[in-house]
Amino acid sequence: MRLKQSLCFPMFKLDGMELEELFQELQVIGFAAVEFWGRDALGDYEGVIERAKNHGLAVVSMIGHSSLQDGLNKVENHDRIEVELKESIDIAAAHGIPGIICFSGNRNSGQSDYEGLLTCAQGLKRVAPYAEEKAVNLNVELLNSRIDHPGYQCDCTGWGVALCELVGSPRVKLLYDIYHMQIMEGDIIRTIRKYIRHIGHFHTAGNPGRMDPDDDQELNYAGICRAIVGTGYDLYVGHEYQPKGDLLESLRVVFKLCDQR
Repeated sequence: MRLKQSLCFPMFKLDGMELEELFQELQVIGFAAVEFWGRDALGDYEGVIERAKNHGLAVVSMIGHSSLQDGLNKVENHDRIEVELKESIDIAAAHGIPGIICFSGNRNSGQSDYEGLLTCAQGLKRVAPYAEEKAVNLNVELLNSRIDHPGYQCDCTGWGVALCELVGSPRVKLLYDIYHMQIMEGDIIRTIRKYIRHIGHFHTAGNPGRMDPDDDQELNYAGICRAIVGTGYDLYVGHEYQPKGDLLESLRVVFKLCDQR
C-alpha cells in the first residue's frame, strides 16, 4: 500500500502561479489529493473541487466550523457549531471529502481540562449521528499550545483519545499534526502505532520552524511515514509547511521522502 499524500494549498505562497498550474504539477509529482481550510475557500478559489478533480486529485479535508480559539469546549457554542458542522458534512458528502476539521477551542477561565473534555464530547455527540449517516469523519485537530496556539485545549494525544472514546462514534477521530505533537510530547511513531484507530488525518511540517520536512530539522519523516503505512492506515497525510525555497522543488523532495509503501 502506497502512502496517499495531499497538499494543504492555502498554506503555500504561489508567487504568481495559477492554481490550475499547481494542481497540474501536483498530479505530475504523484500527489493523490489536496485540501483547503475554511468553507470560504469554495468562494476564494472558484470551482476548486472540480478543478482539483479534473487533475485527478481528490479533495480530502476542510475546516468544519469556526473558530479555532472559540470552539467546542463552550456549551454556548454548541448550537452554532452543530449548524456549521452539519452544513460542512453536507458539502463533504456531496464531494467525497472524507473528513472535516473540528476544534476544541482555547481553555476557558475556571474550566478544568476534564470539564472541557466533557463539554467537547457533549457537543460532538450532537453531530456524530449525522456524520455517521453521511460517512464523514469529524477530525478534532491536535495543536501545540506552547508556540503557535497558546491556550488551545486539545494539545496532547491522550486528551484527544479520551475525547474520541467519550463520544464513542466511529466517525469522531483526531487530526494528528506531527509538527504540533512533536512540540508537545514527541514519541511520534510509538504514539501513532498505539492510537492509529483514532486518527482520521495527518499533517506534516518540520520542527523547529514549521518548514520543509528535510534534514535540517529533528523529525525523521521517512521513518514516520513508513510507520504510518505499516499500521494499515489508508487515508491521507497532508503537507502543511512553509517551503524555504522554490515551491515545486520543495514539493518534489518532500513527496519522494514520504513516498513509502
